[in-house]
Amino acid sequence: MKKFRIESDSLGEVSVPADAYYGAQTQRAFENFAVSGKRMPREFIRALGIIKWAAAEVNEKLGYLDHKIAEAIGRASREVMEGAFDHDFVVDVYQTGSGTSTNMNANEIIANRANELLGGKRGSKVPVHPNDHVNKSQSSNDVIPSTIHISGLESIEKNLLPALKELYTALHDKSKEFDAVLKIGRTHLQDAVPIRLGQEFSGYAVQIKHAVRRVESSCPYLRELALGGTAVGTGLNAPAAFAPLAIQKISAITGIPFVKAENYFEALAGRDAVVETSGHLKTVAVSLLKIANDLRWLNSGPRCAIGEIILPSLQPGSSIMPGKVNPVIPESIMMLCATVIGNDSAITIGGQHGNFELNTMMPMIAYHLLESIRLLAQGSHILVERCIAGIQANRERAESLIENSLAMCTALAPIIGYDAAGRIATEAFSTGKTVRQVALEHRVLPEKQLNLILNPRTLTKPGISQRRAGSPK
Repeated sequence: MKKFRIESDSLGEVSVPADAYYGAQTQRAFENFAVSGKRMPREFIRALGIIKWAAAEVNEKLGYLDHKIAEAIGRASREVMEGAFDHDFVVDVYQTGSGTSTNMNANEIIANRANELLGGKRGSKVPVHPNDHVNKSQSSNDVIPSTIHISGLESIEKNLLPALKELYTALHDKSKEFDAVLKIGRTHLQDAVPIRLGQEFSGYAVQIKHAVRRVESSCPYLRELALGGTAVGTGLNAPAAFAPLAIQKISAITGIPFVKAENYFEALAGRDAVVETSGHLKTVAVSLLKIANDLRWLNSGPRCAIGEIILPSLQPGSSIMPGKVNPVIPESIMMLCATVIGNDSAITIGGQHGNFELNTMMPMIAYHLLESIRLLAQGSHILVERCIAGIQANRERAESLIENSLAMCTALAPIIGYDAAGRIATEAFSTGKTVRQVALEHRVLPEKQLNLILNPRTLTKPGISQRRAGSPK
C-alpha cells in the first residue's frame, strides 16, 4: 500500500507520496493538470538545475544565503541537472501558463534533497525552504523564460548545428561524387532539360548551408536572459548584482555567453526570440522535407519508376509483398518535419499571449521548441548515417532517360526558333521518336552540328552549346 506524508501550503493540507522529493504545490499541480501525460523535456529540467545552482552560489556570495544551505542547494541542483530526479518532475506541460508549477516542482525537489543532505527530512522545509532559499532573488516569471532560452540555445549549439553541418558535408560530398552522372531534370514532375546528379545534390547541400545560417542568426536573441526581472520586470526582491553574477555563472557552466536582457519588460512579456527561432526551425523542416521527398522520388521503382538513385536497403517494406524495400528514412524525416511545422504554429500562437507583463503559454512554447530542435538534430544525423552516406547513383538508368526527353528541343530553340523547335517536340511525342531522330529526318541542322547541340553534357553547362553551334546553313 502506498504511503503518504501530509504537507501544507497556503491553501491547506495536501497528501504527498512519502517517497516523493516534490511537495505540496507540485502535488496540487499534478492533480489539477492531468491532461496529456507529457512532461517538461530533459533539456528544460537541466537548464532549471543550472539556474538554481547559479542562484544559490550568487545568493551566498551576496550574503543572502548561509554557506551550508547554499552548498546543499548547489549539490541538489547539480543532481537535477544530471537527471537524478527526472521521475519527480511530474507536472504536465499543459499547466499554468507562467510555468510556476514546474518552477515550484524544481524548488521543492531541490529543497527536499538539500534537507536530506543536511540531515533533515523530506517535506519538512527545514532548514531549506523551497521559496525562501531555493527561489531566493527569483520569480517563476523570470526563471521560466530564462530556462527556455538556456535549454533552447544549448540544444541548438550542442546538437542541432553540429547535425546540420554534418548533413551539409554529406550532401556536398555526394554532389562531388555524382558530378559526372548525367540525368534528366524535371519541372512540374515533367521531363525537362538535362542536369547532372551532382548539380541536383549541390542544391540540397546549399539549402542546408543556408539552414545553418538561419538558425545561427537567431542565437544572439536567445542569449538574452530574463533572470533578475522577477515578477513583472521591475526586479523586486532581487539585488541589483544578482542577475549579472548569476548569468556569469550560467555562462561558465554552459560554455555559452549569455547576457542580461536588454529590457526585462520585453523579456518577460514577449517570446519573440523563440518565435523567430521556431520560424527558422520551420524553414529547416521545409528544406529537409523537400530533400527527403526528392530522395523518395529519385529512388522510386526500382524498375517501374524513376530509379535514378539507390537508397540503402534497411528493412523489409511490406507484410504482403516479398522483396519490397521502402524509403523508410526519408519517410521518417518527412513526418518529423511535419511535426516541426505544426510546432511552429503552436509557438506562434503562444507568442501572441504576452498579455501585459507576462506571457502565459510558456510551458507549451518550451516543449514544442525543444521537441523541434531535438527532432531536426536527430533526424539530420539519422538521414546522414542511414541514408545519404549509402546512396548510390544508378548511372545507367539516369543517362538512359535523357535521350527520350522531349525537352531536348529546348537547346534547338535559340538556333531554329521556338516555334520550329515546338513542332519537332510535338511530332516526337506523337510518333514515339526522339527529338534527335525527328530533327535529323527534317534536316533542320547538319548532323554534326545537331549532335553538338544535343550533347547532354554540354546542356548542363549553360551557353556552351549555343556558342559552339552557330547559325544553321
